[in-house]
Amino acid sequence: MTKQILSPATIDLHAQLTSKEAAIRHTGQILVDQGYVNAGYIDKMLEREAVTSTFMGNYVAIPHGTEEGKKEIKETGISVVTVPDGVDFGGGNIVKVLIGIAGKGDEHLEILSKIAIILSEEVNIDNILEATSKDEIISLFNEVN
Repeated sequence: MTKQILSPATIDLHAQLTSKEAAIRHTGQILVDQGYVNAGYIDKMLEREAVTSTFMGNYVAIPHGTEEGKKEIKETGISVVTVPDGVDFGGGNIVKVLIGIAGKGDEHLEILSKIAIILSEEVNIDNILEATSKDEIISLFNEVN
């Protein structure tokens, strides 16, 4: 049976993270712990970040692995982490919402498209940051089909 792409187990609200590396590792570790990826995927997420920042603006980063990292993916999944105090992604770019992506094959393109639709509305970013339950996050992501 295929896992849900987003579930309560892949969401962490109100995390306290002090560095970009810690934030990426935490976001990736959720995917590891829930069986979406092998542990090596986290290194590929860090490699991607070293090549180009996954900071998207509006307090959002979307860490994901390199093309080579795809071999570490078992199933498509995303993790959502909120960091109310923010974490510096360099250059004064503060991230408060991290969305980790692991997509099998070309599924990451569809996921990125849906995430882009959600995040194109600043009110949705606010709703993610103000969420008091994981179900609120899931409902927001399920609104886009």
